[in-house]
Amino acid sequence: MTKYHFAKINIATALDDMETEVMAPFVAKLDEINELAETSPVFVLHLKDETGSPTSINAFNDPRLIINMSVWDGGKPLMDYVYKSAHTQVMAKRRVWFHMMKDAYHVLWWVEEGKVPTMKEAEERLDHLKENGPSEYAFTFKKQFPISKAA
Repeated sequence: MTKYHFAKINIATALDDMETEVMAPFVAKLDEINELAETSPVFVLHLKDETGSPTSINAFNDPRLIINMSVWDGGKPLMDYVYKSAHTQVMAKRRVWFHMMKDAYHVLWWVEEGKVPTMKEAEERLDHLKENGPSEYAFTFKKQFPISKAA
């Protein structure tokens, strides 16, 4: 029987370049928060750029767009990381560092165990969510779907 994991991408547009004083408190927390995720027993992987950073991927044609894509073995543990860990404290301050997103800024979908989702796939899933709302193909924490043929 094939096993599946949750893939997740979230995006945010920074108020300024990462090297600036405005973004310094956020940048100072990145390693700690990424390590918290990566040491979780249900964490599978972070998509990383050539420097090894999971939040420095240049995509969506916007240099200030921060992207974090990861894969997790289960939705509940992922929700606990996002909403019940030190990650929550950092994200409570997101308006200090990031523009308010008008559209969907995170999406979840199922991936087969061992498959590494691509940035193209993540963009397609996020666009699908924006255009169609949650579905088996692309969903949110609030509206999740079981594994299906859309996985």
